[in-house]
Amino acid sequence: MDVETLTEFPFSWRGDRLPDEIEELRAEPVKRVRTIAGDEAWLVSSYELCRQVLEDPRFSLKDTSAPGVPRQYALTIPPEVVNNMGNITGVGLRKAVLKAINPKSEGLEDWMRQYAAELVDGLVASGSPVDLRQQFSNPYSEALHCRILGVPFADAPRLAASLDIAFMNSACPVTGAKLNWDRDMAYMVERLDDPATTGLMAEIAALRADPDYAHLTDEMLATVGVTFFGAGVISTSAFLTMAVFSLLQHPEVWAQLREDPSRIPGAVDELLRVNLSIGDGLPRLALDDVKLGDVLVRKGELVLVLVEGANFDETVFDDPHLVDIGRANSSAHLSFGGGQHYCPATALGKKHAEIAIATLLERTPKLRLAVPVEQLVWRTGFMKRMPERLHVMW
Repeated sequence: MDVETLTEFPFSWRGDRLPDEIEELRAEPVKRVRTIAGDEAWLVSSYELCRQVLEDPRFSLKDTSAPGVPRQYALTIPPEVVNNMGNITGVGLRKAVLKAINPKSEGLEDWMRQYAAELVDGLVASGSPVDLRQQFSNPYSEALHCRILGVPFADAPRLAASLDIAFMNSACPVTGAKLNWDRDMAYMVERLDDPATTGLMAEIAALRADPDYAHLTDEMLATVGVTFFGAGVISTSAFLTMAVFSLLQHPEVWAQLREDPSRIPGAVDELLRVNLSIGDGLPRLALDDVKLGDVLVRKGELVLVLVEGANFDETVFDDPHLVDIGRANSSAHLSFGGGQHYCPATALGKKHAEIAIATLLERTPKLRLAVPVEQLVWRTGFMKRMPERLHVMW
């Protein structure tokens, strides 16, 4: 196929509007594209076919890290941790992780409410304008994951410093990514031996005394901490930032929630549906020849699930561009993925956003953008769409 005829993917990095290409894809829901890595892939954009890919075990996430396969972009983490929840299951750690990320864990919701309130009170005391991403979304997400892991809050900045590189979309391997990975792994290994460590890392460290886990190295155990912090922080912070941005773009919805905060949980599902924070496609490798609509995907080909295409599919969501917090099927969105790789931290992520939004509504009811939306700078070449800064006032 002629290189010039292939559409380049991903599309626009802007998070304030759906890329123009989405509507064009309605007539071609399985389309050949060229990735950042220069490889060819099938971009799947209808809700029905996206669900099919996510739920069919013949489309593998783990195998997207195999040597020689087509890639969306260069890996920034070791290949063996791409399927991290699979690795966790394989070494018997899944139960401990799922317990740790349950928002109903003793004291966790109360802690989130208290910390969110402290952060917002600090913003109010300092006076507007403030950068909501750097001064609220990021520290709120980072502290939450430190608490769950049982590592000092004071160490959050050093761990978070790795994320700007770790989640880059690059055609070639990024030298800084390995340096960060090695440094963060060394940090988590140290936590395994630190008597002050609590939370999930303490539970993981305790497994080393169990003969059933004698085959596990400290590096394998530390991987859980590094990947949990990285993936958890970047996902929750990016979504929260974009959720608040969506609300500020729709002041009528902000007013509805201010008048009736009990609608916040339902609103979070709708905000997840319309949010554009997922800046790439969810990758899967075909393990066999599979028919997707009218297209035959061959074994060994890369398939990318376009979440925003599915979430704005008008055959599933009536008037999909309307932000409707009363929408009956908002929770059918695919923002947490699907199938065996459905995000295990879904409940935690939603509660994290619900509490943050409720706190902002209560303490800064007149919250609004402090700069014209045209002045926002959107991060490029990154797995998440987000504004570099989100200045707000009240």
